[in-house]
Amino acid sequence: MRTFAEVYVERGVHVARTRVDEQGGGALVWNEVVKVRFHKGLAERDVMAAVNVDIYADSHLGLEKPVGNARVLLCDALKGGDAAEPADNPIQCLTTQVWRDSGRPQGWLNLWVPPTGRFLSRRESMSFSVREREKVDAAAEEVVEEEKRVGED
Repeated sequence: MRTFAEVYVERGVHVARTRVDEQGGGALVWNEVVKVRFHKGLAERDVMAAVNVDIYADSHLGLEKPVGNARVLLCDALKGGDAAEPADNPIQCLTTQVWRDSGRPQGWLNLWVPPTGRFLSRRESMSFSVREREKVDAAAEEVVEEEKRVGED
């Protein structure tokens, strides 16, 4: 089954779409960061505001058949947290039931949500990647060269 998901809080504001899962079959895997935008203060104003995930089966004819949907309340997903203390704010895993339109359960959806609602920095692993280390080193070299030029003047 070729599936994709649409993720949104307010459908009229922003809908994020995942890529089509070509190999998942019955065990769907997207494993990607999806950024969802919504109005500031919505979580405080509306206690029923939720992250909605609608899952569709994609066909070669361009038809999209609904597979199921899941909802996670924003108050359960966003826990606050201090961006200055990333070690004290682990990314939480939320598991929620996926429901068919008929009301029958379809499966489970695992979501990883940072407590502040945003990933503090994108990492390929918990350690620095080689590419990021090279960027940091190159930026440091540019600063040193600029300081040398300013010192010579």
